[in-house]
Amino acid sequence: MTTETTSPVAKAGPRAMAWRRRRHSALRFWRQYRTRRAGLLGLAALTLFALLALTAPLTVGSDVTGVTDAPGRPLESPSGAFPLGTDRFGRDLLGLLVWGSRVSLLVGLLAAVLSVAIGALVGITAGHFRGAYATVLMRITDWFLVMPTLVLAVALATVMSRSLSTIVLAIGVTTWPTTARLVRAQTLAVESRPYIERARALGGGHGHIMLRHVLPNVMPLVLAQTTLMISSSILSEATLAFLGMGDPNVVSWGGLLQDAREAGAVSSGDWWYLVPPGIAIAVVALSFTLCGRAVESVLNPRLGVAR
Repeated sequence: MTTETTSPVAKAGPRAMAWRRRRHSALRFWRQYRTRRAGLLGLAALTLFALLALTAPLTVGSDVTGVTDAPGRPLESPSGAFPLGTDRFGRDLLGLLVWGSRVSLLVGLLAAVLSVAIGALVGITAGHFRGAYATVLMRITDWFLVMPTLVLAVALATVMSRSLSTIVLAIGVTTWPTTARLVRAQTLAVESRPYIERARALGGGHGHIMLRHVLPNVMPLVLAQTTLMISSSILSEATLAFLGMGDPNVVSWGGLLQDAREAGAVSSGDWWYLVPPGIAIAVVALSFTLCGRAVESVLNPRLGVAR
């Protein structure tokens, strides 16, 4: 009478083993990421801003954006009642700064995701199919690369309605070429490997190869590019709002700068109207850049980014 012993690894199904590998990969990624001091600093700053944005309805309330029942006088300097002063309508600038983080972060994130999604789709398909299809896509990509991104975004925001979705669309459809170029180069490198030839020989179709083999190998690059694109998307949103292309019904950091310009804060010396939104935009953009560089250095150690 024999007793069969089965190891826990053998008992585990393929799905459980896959989840275990993903969990180990995530832990290994975090162990390497936390050795990047700049990346940890950026992550801490982003966590703080994210908490402020998420808790804004509880801490400042949505009534902070109202102009009819503003609690202060127009353009009050910083005081105990208003730590960052008031705007031209008498609203608390600290509350507006906290509330505006919701719009700026959301628009930056959505625009970056849209931009990277378009770039990844174009890059993977152009690297896989090649031929005339890839040539046409790359020429379109080159055209978007040489055209000024801000000019294209302003043109789209001008002909469409002034809303947050317009800003997201304007930024997303004008900033994808860099991602497309990077993803296409990575796709060409992946498809030159022997296991791709074996997959084709075993009957793997175009969709199988792109989704099961190419996409997992380019995802680290896509992730790093997304973190870097968020910072530029936030800057683009602030620029468009500063130029008057944003939604006038919502409060964002760029919208606060545009209101300060219209109120003549520069000429009158009302620094509290200009400096806090500008610092917030700069700190968030820098934090996303630090996180993106840290992620890029972890996923591609050959870059040798300083810690």
